Amino acid sequence: MTQAIAPRAAATTTGGVAFRVRALLLLLLAVIGAVLGGAAPASAHAALTGSDPQQGAVVGRAPTQVSLTFSEKVAMSDDSVRVLDPKGKRVDTGKATDLGGTTYGVKLHSGLPDGTFTVTYQVVSADSHPVSGAFTFSVGAPSQTSVALSHPAVGGGVVGALYGVGRYVSYAGFILLVGGAAFVLACWQRGAGVRPVQRLVVSGWLALTGATLALLLLRGSYVGSGKVGDIFDLTLLGQVLQTKAGAALVSRLLLLAAGALFIAVLFGAYARRDEADATDVSGRGDASDKGDGSDKGGVDADAEKRDLTFGLAIGGAVVAAGLAASWAMAEHASTGIQAGLAMPVDVLHLLAVAVWLGGLSALLVALFRAPVETQIDAAAVRRFSRLAFGSVTVLAATGIYQSWRQVGSWSALTGTWYGQLLLIKIGLVAVLVGIAWISRRWTAQLSEAPQAKALATAGAKAGAGTGTTAGTTARATALAELRTKQPTKVPANSRKSSSGGSDSENADSRDSNSGHSNSRDSHSADSRRAAQLARQQTAVATARQKRLRDADPARAGLRRSVLAEAGVAVVLLAVTTVLTSTEPGRTEEAAKQATSSSSQRSGPLSLKLPFDTGGQDGKGTAEITLAPARVGGNEMHVYVERPNGKAFDIPEVKVAFTLKAKKIGPLPVTPDRIATGHWSAIGVQIPMAGDWEIAVTVRTSDIDQTTVTKNAKIG
Repeated sequence: MTQAIAPRAAATTTGGVAFRVRALLLLLLAVIGAVLGGAAPASAHAALTGSDPQQGAVVGRAPTQVSLTFSEKVAMSDDSVRVLDPKGKRVDTGKATDLGGTTYGVKLHSGLPDGTFTVTYQVVSADSHPVSGAFTFSVGAPSQTSVALSHPAVGGGVVGALYGVGRYVSYAGFILLVGGAAFVLACWQRGAGVRPVQRLVVSGWLALTGATLALLLLRGSYVGSGKVGDIFDLTLLGQVLQTKAGAALVSRLLLLAAGALFIAVLFGAYARRDEADATDVSGRGDASDKGDGSDKGGVDADAEKRDLTFGLAIGGAVVAAGLAASWAMAEHASTGIQAGLAMPVDVLHLLAVAVWLGGLSALLVALFRAPVETQIDAAAVRRFSRLAFGSVTVLAATGIYQSWRQVGSWSALTGTWYGQLLLIKIGLVAVLVGIAWISRRWTAQLSEAPQAKALATAGAKAGAGTGTTAGTTARATALAELRTKQPTKVPANSRKSSSGGSDSENADSRDSNSGHSNSRDSHSADSRRAAQLARQQTAVATARQKRLRDADPARAGLRRSVLAEAGVAVVLLAVTTVLTSTEPGRTEEAAKQATSSSSQRSGPLSLKLPFDTGGQDGKGTAEITLAPARVGGNEMHVYVERPNGKAFDIPEVKVAFTLKAKKIGPLPVTPDRIATGHWSAIGVQIPMAGDWEIAVTVRTSDIDQTTVTKNAKIG
């Protein structure tokens, strides 16, 4: 009966773990598909905030250059800005120049015809994201154009999707590598010799290395043509290596080489030393009974192990910080306000995420996949609980600062896609912290692992009779017995020799041909029985491991809560990946304001200024219009009305323009009286674009006069 039930129990155990792992993988694929499959191209992190000529403007004569102003610094190549005439012919010189600040320009050829011109641009923002767009302006009057305004957005298509997957995998690899190693060194040093934990950390290194190489190859096509065929273009790869993003990726690869050495030491010499310490426990106990001075050797070994642990911790921290800096120096934190403070804060943020979520992944593997003789102990779980709490504290502090820096206002938090994604991320973190609180409750109730209890019991019994050294030896013996309970395959030839010894003696007295036939039949039957016995022993051992793992209800509850945390963490990482590819709320709002102001300035300017000279019949409204409200000559009209809306016949009106930012003005203008309440001036010169103060002086009598002012953007 036992032989029939044990395989089912083993299948249930293996199937349950496999089902949970498959569920996590399906969740990961579903999230990636939902986020990347229907996602738009990566949003630009630098926005066009102005241009000269402005979008949709009609200028009297052809400009000598076209200038573009962005919300932050951008990188340009020779073909970044192109100007096309109505027939689609390129009319710029092809070399974009930095005009200072965040403004860039390209020279135009002379003798351009009248009509509508198209300006296209494709640049890379300071945080390494591609930006593209197009707009038109007209010379003389608008005309038909053969140029289509629909400009293919960079960062989309197949290459954009692959780049997004590469970013996700790189983040995941970083978390598993750094968090898994931190978990081993800080919480569970015995885990260095546990094969599933080793595979987790090595998988993180492989994922991060592979994703970094893929991003390096994809980068040129991602910020350029977007064609799959350009992925392996060595010329584009050479150009990428000269950019800030390319340098960051190469630096990451060099740090990963150092990380490979760290992993080799951690899971090589360090793990073997830990195993040797466990094996030498009984040996040191016997030697101490004989008084040969081996205690000093044990102390030296412990000190050497502490030194190795300290060295690994320092080296690992340096490599981890460098890997985190490869993101901070090339993305959001590297541009915008307070960049000098934002970059180290971003490094701390990434490290806190890795220690928390990567350690959580290592704990999940230890709870589900670690062999029974190396099952994680309660003290290690409690150490990780404290470490995770500190990481969440750092994560909250740095996250608040980053949110303020990237969003900037409450309206951007709810009115922009970046702000909405940030709210989703905050909600997921809150859910994760809630589940972590449940895990902490299970951790508080956690007892020692069953095999640890067996070791403690064996040591206590032996120690009661023979002292501490004997107790130590008994614990080591118990550990060895647990390890020897692992399933072993029974060789068919040994089974044959042990069970068929008497048969071979009888076979000597039989006929030679008959003996050979019986021997073959016996060999085949014994092989089948040996294989069946090996399978049964494996099933029994697996069932025993399951019973040992499920012996503590708190441990089973902890496994469930940690599994739930890991599931939420998968979704959280996907949202974070999209968030880093989205235009920050602060930049998006600034671009909207600039676009709104630009659209208001592109047509005639009209302002109404109420006035009150203080005398009898001294109230009214002065309306001033300026067309086309651009740099150069403009036509100005002033209409003066009474409070009832009728024309107001006054003796004098004067206007003055002042650009305080450039210390220009006031520039006085004295309009001519055209009719009752109507004054006009032609050829009003505005020397440059800016936020001008317009002052209107109204005199209603010989002694009653007032000046009213209002600011307006012109040019």
